[in-house]
Amino acid sequence: MTSIDGASLFAARMKRVMDAVELRQPDRVPTVFFSRFWLAREGKMTYRDAMYDYDRVAEVTRRLLLELQPDLYAPPHQLVLLGPIQDALDYKQQQWPGHGVDDNASYQYLDREYMKPEEYDDYLLDPTGFFLSKYLPRVSGAFEGLEELPEFPALHYTRLMMAAGQFASPGVVKAFAAMQKAGEAARQLMQHSIAFMQEAARLGFPPAHGAVSISPYDFFGDYLRGSRGIMLDLFRRRDKLLEAMDRAAIFITRQAIQIGKASPSKFVFIPCHWCFDGFMSPELFKTVYWPPFRKVLLAIIDAGLIPVPLWEGDCGTRLEVIGDIPRGKAVYWFERTDLVRAKEVLGDTVCLRGNVPSSLLTTGTPEEVDAYCRMLIEKVGRNGGFMLDGAIGIPDESKPENVRTMFAAARKYGA
Repeated sequence: MTSIDGASLFAARMKRVMDAVELRQPDRVPTVFFSRFWLAREGKMTYRDAMYDYDRVAEVTRRLLLELQPDLYAPPHQLVLLGPIQDALDYKQQQWPGHGVDDNASYQYLDREYMKPEEYDDYLLDPTGFFLSKYLPRVSGAFEGLEELPEFPALHYTRLMMAAGQFASPGVVKAFAAMQKAGEAARQLMQHSIAFMQEAARLGFPPAHGAVSISPYDFFGDYLRGSRGIMLDLFRRRDKLLEAMDRAAIFITRQAIQIGKASPSKFVFIPCHWCFDGFMSPELFKTVYWPPFRKVLLAIIDAGLIPVPLWEGDCGTRLEVIGDIPRGKAVYWFERTDLVRAKEVLGDTVCLRGNVPSSLLTTGTPEEVDAYCRMLIEKVGRNGGFMLDGAIGIPDESKPENVRTMFAAARKYGA
């Protein structure tokens, strides 16, 4: 394959994808390849080995791209190859293959209270100070010792000079050395990631996302307050939660835009964990979850980027609410929501993505997968505005023949 062929393929795929995003009829339904440890299974590796073997994971991904011919793909580096960084950070919010779970078990997030309820005021006063002195040392051993740093907003003139002595305290020195080691691991990963994306682009494959972001409610519910804490906050300290989410939205938006604009992909992937029916009432979703998240989405769109929220679970009661965004500027990826109904409600507003069930890919037959994909393509892909994908990408335990059937179905029925 020549570079000219690759460039032509890349341009054709991006046109197909953007036609779908902007609610035009593409030449056929686009497909997306999003996988974690299914890559390891395809490469005959343990999940643990895959987390450290950059070259082998790249080789497997390259082979699958050439075979499956997706229109977009998720680079594997931030999904799979995180072992060296997590080791260097002594990361405490997650267990990973060979580190707390079996060598062939996927990530397990540790749902705990990493921010106390009375610390909302500390966060609101100085988010950076709160992260340095309290949050980061709780979630990563590499940051232990930063509690000994001075309170920066109070420093001035000779106080700044004298406080500099705290940079030489044993805890801070140890933390800076550990942070440097983690930074070197992160830089190495990014170098491999950039090189792989450049190679994939020469072969004609655009990446499915550049930046990864989060909704303000999930930011607190997932990573600071934990599931129990955030549910209590909805009723015991809602005003503080709303104020903190507005503050966090500023930093979340800045980071997404900064990384998105520097990336070869303008898609911003946003997994939404607390959005679905059953976690909160429709009224709470409408008044608490959605308003700060909508601000983030609109800011990303205004920056010329394309948000891609993954609405996990069933969000059937949310469809009318989340349609309040500009037309043809986002992709809504649904896990379990009825895509046919979503098309009826949102089809004139956003491109839909999904949602071949994980259960079907892992336990179904190729014939069942083929029939389900055909149904999605004919009912949801009608008149454009649809990308075919798994409900949450390719589950780790997916049958290889089912995955191949899904991609073949787009070429078979999607024109």
